[in-house]
Amino acid sequence: MNANDAMKFPLRALLMMTLTFAISAAAQDMHTSSQFQGPKANKGHVTHSTRDGKSVLTLSDDFVVPDTPDPHWQVVDSDGQVYLLDKLKKKALLGDKYQKEIVLPSYVKNVSKVIIWCAWAEANLGEASFSSPVH
Repeated sequence: MNANDAMKFPLRALLMMTLTFAISAAAQDMHTSSQFQGPKANKGHVTHSTRDGKSVLTLSDDFVVPDTPDPHWQVVDSDGQVYLLDKLKKKALLGDKYQKEIVLPSYVKNVSKVIIWCAWAEANLGEASFSSPVH
């Protein structure tokens, strides 16, 4: 074993430890809600994460968009304040496509609950809660 080979092993070990800590830190910054419960939205859950300093909500792959006229993202904060956000289905997204994730506006201080809201019928289609408010 020469000097170059002897130096590669500690450097690789240090790199692996750094990656492990980075992945662990990223995983700690994610929160998963309960399963959606409701008359039309009752599959899947939502995950909260922070990317580039912004709060992001992402629907799970098993979430099924309700077949209703105007489903929207709606969130409730820890004080019970309700925020109607963006549509799930956009005109630019054709077919079965939908807005799977949303960046929360800065005025939403935290999220306790995510609701899939039909703006046309003004009805709660289903909701999922976090065990504690996410920021």
